[in-house]
Amino acid sequence: MTSYAVVIPTLVRDTLADCLAALASATGPRPEQIVLVDDRPDPEPGTLEHPLRVLGDLRDRTTVLSGGGRGPAAARNTGLRAVTAPWTVFLDDDVQVGPHWGDQLAEDLAEASPDIAGVQGDITVPLPGERRPTDWERGTAGLARAHWITADMAYRTEALKQVGGFDERFRRAFREDADLALRLLDAGWRIRQGRRATRHPVRPADRWVSVRQQRGNADDALMRQLHGPDWWDKAVAPRGRIRKHAAITTAGVAACALAATGHGRAAAACALGWATGTAEFARARIAPGPRTRQEVTTMLATSVLIPPAATWHRLTGALRHRRAPAWQEVAR
Repeated sequence: MTSYAVVIPTLVRDTLADCLAALASATGPRPEQIVLVDDRPDPEPGTLEHPLRVLGDLRDRTTVLSGGGRGPAAARNTGLRAVTAPWTVFLDDDVQVGPHWGDQLAEDLAEASPDIAGVQGDITVPLPGERRPTDWERGTAGLARAHWITADMAYRTEALKQVGGFDERFRRAFREDADLALRLLDAGWRIRQGRRATRHPVRPADRWVSVRQQRGNADDALMRQLHGPDWWDKAVAPRGRIRKHAAITTAGVAACALAATGHGRAAAACALGWATGTAEFARARIAPGPRTRQEVTTMLATSVLIPPAATWHRLTGALRHRRAPAWQEVAR
């Protein structure tokens, strides 16, 4: 068995203890190292004591480092610099590896030919069986179909260092995994799907989480700058609704401007376009869901806010990253 290290960036959420407990109880070869990167800007002393206690005998192999609140990409690079094992397995702090994960990981790594840089875990997202999933639950379930996500991803340590690790300009847990994978593929490596099983439960979230997620549109702008306009196809990523969001936002802004300048009929036409686009977006989100009062009111409110939020973050991201160089140039 080729030895491996586990790197877990964390904000010390309630899910961390379950993550570590599942790792400690999994059968099979044990990690040579566990590197826990506390990425809270101002860590509270003593809050890691309980999560670390569940590791049992793995506690002696565990190192805790400070990430400084710079985001998961930078936190993973901090952990990577401490790794001496030939394989680095990244886990998110809200996943739970399966009971036979260690044995399955050993098989995944043993089957990796020398040109394989990474082996992805098989992610499952448990959803409620008694009702339709909410918009947030459906979004989380999409992780089971995503390529190269670091919820459970094993990489050759040498391959990661060859391409400079994660691009730390991705400050959120979004697109940094796809960017790394594309750079590895461009360098001639391959990435394959493994068979080891890991659960990704749906975290609780408030009703405005979908609006905050629109910040990821700035990361999409960075992806376009780094990997070209066809990066969606390269990353096997869904294109999303940014063009429709931009059209809805433009119609709404035009309606306000025209009304303010006394162009009533033109303003009404633009307002109709805005209302039609917003209604279609809300319906697309409500129809597959549970349609409870809470869910419907949340979808209606956020469907009004998401198009302008998405458009704003995309425009500001394009402006901010318009001359972004390759990560290797920044990391030198």
